[in-house]
Amino acid sequence: MNEIDEQLAQFPYQMAINVRWGEMDSAQHVNNVAYLRYAETVRIAFMDQMDENSWSGTDGDGIILAWQDCKYIFPVTYPDTLLIGAKVSEIREDRFFIQLHMFSQKHQRLAAITNHSHVPYSYQSLKKIPLPESWRVEFEKWMIVNG
Repeated sequence: MNEIDEQLAQFPYQMAINVRWGEMDSAQHVNNVAYLRYAETVRIAFMDQMDENSWSGTDGDGIILAWQDCKYIFPVTYPDTLLIGAKVSEIREDRFFIQLHMFSQKHQRLAAITNHSHVPYSYQSLKKIPLPESWRVEFEKWMIVNG
C-alpha cells in the first residue's frame, strides 16, 4: 500500500476523476473553479451512497450547500487523475460538514482539501430546518471508515 492509499483509507467514500485538458487555465494548471466542480461531483455521489433519498430537495425537505472552501496545495496539470476521498467531518444541530482530500495520481501527493457546510432546508417553506435525527444517524456512519 502506497502513501496515497494509506491516506485515502481514512475516507469512507472514494472516487477517481480524470483531469480534462480544457480544465487548465492560462497558467497551464487546473483552474481553481474546476476543483469546486470536482468537489460537487464527489459530494453528490457520496451522498447518493447514504440511505436517505431526498437530498435533491425536489420534494419537501432536502439539503442546501451553505458554504465551501478550498485549500490549493499542489498544482495539477493534464493529464492526471485525481483520487478523492470524502467523509462527514462534523455534525451540528443544524448542519453537517463534508471534507474532501484530492490527490494527484501522477505526482502521488495531496493537491487540494475542500470543506463544505450543508444545511437541511425546506423547499416548500423556503427556509432552514433542524437536522432530522434520521439524517444525523446516517451521517454518523460516514464519519468513520465503514467496516
